[in-house]
Amino acid sequence: MEVVSFRIPKELKRSMKEVDINWSEEIRKFIEAKVREYKRRKALEEIDAMLSNLPKAEKGTAKNYVREDRDSN
Repeated sequence: MEVVSFRIPKELKRSMKEVDINWSEEIRKFIEAKVREYKRRKALEEIDAMLSNLPKAEKGTAKNYVREDRDSN
């Protein structure tokens, strides 16, 4: 594992010592969640960009395809 350090106010550090929490684990979970959230957001942005480059279908196209498929059976 790697070591990451950061600064916090003294009062916060004192308050952290007063509670029985594994801060390393909590911070690790928080960072992992933020990274997952960021990756999901980036993937959605890429998908949106790809979809915006696709040609637009005329209104009612999906309905017509469904009707055509139903009528063919």
